[in-house]
Order: sequence, then structure tokens, then C-alpha cells
Amino acid sequence: MKDLSFLNKIIFLINNIFALLFVASFILPYVSPKSFPLLSILSLTVPLLIFIHVVFIVYWWIIGVKKHSFLSAFCILLAIVFSYFPYKFSGKDVISGNSFSVMNYNVRLFNRYHWIDDKNVPTNFLKFIDQTEPDILTIQEYYPSEDLLLNYPYKYVKLKSKKKDFGQAIYSKYKIINKSSLDFKNSSNNAIFIDIIKNSDTIRIYNLHLESFGIKERNIKLGELNEKESKKIIKRLEAAFIKQQSQVEQFIEHKNNCNYKILICGDFNNTAYSWAYHHIKGDFKDTFLEAGKGFGKTYSFLKYPLRIDFILVDKKFKVNHHQNFNKDLSDHEPILARLSF
Repeated sequence: MKDLSFLNKIIFLINNIFALLFVASFILPYVSPKSFPLLSILSLTVPLLIFIHVVFIVYWWIIGVKKHSFLSAFCILLAIVFSYFPYKFSGKDVISGNSFSVMNYNVRLFNRYHWIDDKNVPTNFLKFIDQTEPDILTIQEYYPSEDLLLNYPYKYVKLKSKKKDFGQAIYSKYKIINKSSLDFKNSSNNAIFIDIIKNSDTIRIYNLHLESFGIKERNIKLGELNEKESKKIIKRLEAAFIKQQSQVEQFIEHKNNCNYKILICGDFNNTAYSWAYHHIKGDFKDTFLEAGKGFGKTYSFLKYPLRIDFILVDKKFKVNHHQNFNKDLSDHEPILARLSF
């Protein structure tokens, strides 16, 4: 560091701190939120940490001290090797006559409370489904309406309660032979499932919606955050991570008692770097990692892109295609995968 100015020594020290934070993120999937909830918050920042290391690399090269970029370059290499890098440069699109499509979509009550300045959200949603024609459609934050008539022969709709007239839904072109709900306690979120028959095989489809953070983007102004408000946000995040762990444990126990081929769709309200995702995924395939392209963004918070909506499939399935859409009909974006077995 002798060849560095005082300012660049400080910058290199900051570079080291961010490298330590990034390396620490690799232990996140193995540390339960109940034992260390504050650490779980780090999982939300991993894409940002990777971007920061890209900036450090560019900075050291611009000022002509290339050897100091090796630390951040090593972090980027780790991100690529361990599938942490948030961008996929190539996708996959395999044509298979035996394939079927699955779409997951958090619809945010079809804009019931006019968060989006568009009165045609329900109509545009129906048009979108007619255009894409998914064979299986899993929906979170579903709100029943006579104006929303989806053309599917089979469906399972589970509302939270009579007072809370919203919930989840699964629509299917294949016959449903079984359906039920896990009924998460003390939560507005839930997990439901159906068993369908396709080509004499039974397939279970889960629709999983983990605990939300309960933080509204419109209520946060970064320039005006004080210590009290920051602590309040951290406490909400910690509480949500802890509740998510209980929900994941309940879900895994239920899933492990199923002997059918399994698909897991849903809004996990957490990233692919989290304890929740790691334990739900297990040895399943993430359709975005298998066949997706780009950042895979499904949700933006204060313009910060996040991939928190997933389609996971067990190893018996082949992932032929994955697509992320940009429809602006909800605060989430839909994802679609084409599968075969």
C-alpha cells in the first residue's frame, strides 16, 4: 500500500470491508434467522455488494493501480463460480413436444386499491394470460372478482378468511385430484397445493407465499431516515425473517411426506442468497438458473431490483425455458417456465 495516497488507502480499507461482507454472505444459507436475525438482512444486499466490487475494479484500473483490483476480482469470481452473480448472460430455449408451462404471479389484488394509475389492470391481466396460455398458473395476493374469469377447467382458490377476502389460487388445465392448504398461523400469507394428473403421472404443485416484510416503499424516504425509523425497519425485517423460518420448516415437513414429482412456485419475500431459499430449494432446480437470462428481476424496492419470486422443480423435470416478463400490472412481475419429464 506504500504506493497509495492517503485517500486511496482509505478506499482500499473500505474495499476490504466490502470483501469481508461479501464472503460473510456465503454463510447466510446456513445460519438460521431465529439464531441470528440481523445477519439475515445481509442476504438482501448481495447483488448490491457484487455491483460495488465491480465499481472497485473499475476504479483501481482507472487510477492505474491494477493490482488492488484483485481482491474485488476474486469476489466476482466467487460470485460466478457459486451462481451468486445476479446476471445470466445466456438462457435456454429447448423445443419439446411433451413440455408444459408453469407461470407464477403475485398480482397484488389486481390493483384493487389503485396503487397503479391504470383502471385496466384486471382486463390487461386477462389479456396477458390469454396470450401466454400457461398450463399451470399460481397466483399470490389473489382477489376474487366476477370480472376476472380465467378460462381454466380446474382451479383451487383459498382465501385467508371471510374478513380477509384475498389469498392464493392455482389454475390448471390438468385434472386436480387433491388440494389443500397449510394454513400458516398468525400470518396473512400461506401455502397451498394441488395434485394433478398429467400423462398418467401425478404431480404436486405448491403455491408458497412467505411472510412479507410489511415495509411500504411509499413510506420510506432515504434522505429523511433517522435512527429511530432505521431501527424500526430493522426490527420488522428481523421479525419477518424469523416468521419465514417457521413457515419454511412447516412447508418442508409437509413436502417431505409427498412421493410425487413436485413443483414449488411462489413469492418467497426473500432472495436466492437467503436461509429460506436455500432450505426450500434443497436439491431442486431453480428454473431461472437453469434456463433464464438477464437479472431475473421480479420485484423492485426503491428502484433496487430483487429476484424474490421463484419456480423450483425436482430433478425429475427438465427445464426447457424460463422467461421473466415486464408487465407493470403489479408490484411483482410474472415468471414462466416450460418443463418436461
